[in-house]
Amino acid sequence: MQLALPPDLDAFVRRQLSSGKYQNFPDLLLSAIELLKQQEDVYQGRLLQLQNDAATGLEALEEGRVRDGASAIAEMRAGLRDRYQDSDT
Repeated sequence: MQLALPPDLDAFVRRQLSSGKYQNFPDLLLSAIELLKQQEDVYQGRLLQLQNDAATGLEALEEGRVRDGASAIAEMRAGLRDRYQDSDT
């Protein structure tokens, strides 16, 4: 298989091969493909987690368990104020 690389990638490949990290171009290519596969697996895992988080958020919204940010922060501040005022007495 013939592969034409842009000059910067060609130079990078040559440096990698001359460093002794890889025996030959096919070894380097296999490592690159494995790294790409790992990256894709991580991406798919993150995507699945985001989809699950979105579903959880939608469920909470539909059940009325969601407050707007300003109200939630005001409630947290009031709770902290109450806690620290109670501990001072």
